[in-house]
Amino acid sequence: MIDLRSDTVTKPSDAMRAAMASAEVGDDVYGEDPTVQRLEEQVAGLFGKEAALFTPTGSLANVLAVASLVGPGQEVLCESTAHIVRAELGAHGCLTGLTSRTWLGSALDLAMVESLIAPDMGPFFVTTKAISVENTHNFRGGEVIPLADLQALRALADDRGIGVHMDGARIWNAHVATGTPLTSYGEIADVLAVCLSKGLGAPVGSLVVGSAEVIVEARVRRKRLGGGLRQVGILAAAGIYALEHNVERLADDHANARLLAEACGVDPATVHSNIVVVDVPSASAVVEAARVEGIAVGAVGPTKLRLLTHLDVSRAEAEQAAGILGKLLA
Repeated sequence: MIDLRSDTVTKPSDAMRAAMASAEVGDDVYGEDPTVQRLEEQVAGLFGKEAALFTPTGSLANVLAVASLVGPGQEVLCESTAHIVRAELGAHGCLTGLTSRTWLGSALDLAMVESLIAPDMGPFFVTTKAISVENTHNFRGGEVIPLADLQALRALADDRGIGVHMDGARIWNAHVATGTPLTSYGEIADVLAVCLSKGLGAPVGSLVVGSAEVIVEARVRRKRLGGGLRQVGILAAAGIYALEHNVERLADDHANARLLAEACGVDPATVHSNIVVVDVPSASAVVEAARVEGIAVGAVGPTKLRLLTHLDVSRAEAEQAAGILGKLLA
């Protein structure tokens, strides 16, 4: 089966497993796991931030990151299909008491964002405290937000005295697709959540990245939410291996995604990274037909398919899948 449902379905390579097996570990709740410390320092440095915090999931990383900017009864703004409001099961409101409003349209519409910002009007009104952007944007087909737009967002946020959260689950894809330095993304966001278990192929793990003060607070909140981990260096070692071996190769996934897009009737120029969204009459029918042919694809709506390329899909497999899907969609 050629699995194009998600880039989360990858299996650790033998070399990654070896790195995990040999990892030096300690009790991370006591702050004594040296491999976790190494990973956190490495990722913080990549984004030019003071500190980082390892978490088991991207959703938890996002909850901790947004909560560092937005308190109970306060508001975060984001795009209407952003992962934090579309695919995290209401965790932010349920667990931290914040509220949210969304804009429709592009991944970042500065005019719309500015019109939505709610100023502080006293204790009986919701106040906007942060803007959240997702880069790349999952449900918008791996869309990459241009750096210039992000810089304009930063200027707007500074002018209004509010924070910026970046859901960088696939920030590595944005970095490779555009050549934008990771430190430039770090300059945009007060706090980021970045993932190791999607395009980079680690079996689990994300990080909150921000100031030392933010990470101290996030560590306490992580424990409160049941995320305190013990000898987690075994997992952190996989993340270190992924960062050292699997970032630049994301360009291969992007090329394979454009190949699939062309076969499926999608303009390859609109495919920014490793995600292809295809409009079809019946997504469920195509999912079933593709599975019969040995191709696993996902439906993200009644008439929308989502295909993701990743390190467990070779060029030859991408070409095979493109041929099959092209015939099914013809």
